[in-house]
Amino acid sequence: MKQFTKRVEDFNCTHCGAVVRGNGYTNHCPKCLWSKHVDNNPGDRLSNCGGMMEPVSVEQKGGKFIITHKCVVCGKTIRQQVSDNDDMDTIIALSTNPDFIFGK
Repeated sequence: MKQFTKRVEDFNCTHCGAVVRGNGYTNHCPKCLWSKHVDNNPGDRLSNCGGMMEPVSVEQKGGKFIITHKCVVCGKTIRQQVSDNDDMDTIIALSTNPDFIFGK
């Protein structure tokens, strides 16, 4: 089974409303870091869930930042590498105080 399907798609972020220009690997909003649960495997658009994927943590591994998203509907978690155009202030805020950034 194919594990990745490259899709170049633009979208409006459901969480913050930002206009996002996709590059084929884009899976989350670079402004607020939220995503949407639309895939079973990256890019396949076969998930029936459709829930919002909250960025719940960020870690640095091998010199790269990794965001963990958790679906607010079904609880699925995925890890995604930070993109070059992601807002570094938002990444830092998530890594130091996730409650502050998401108003919990």
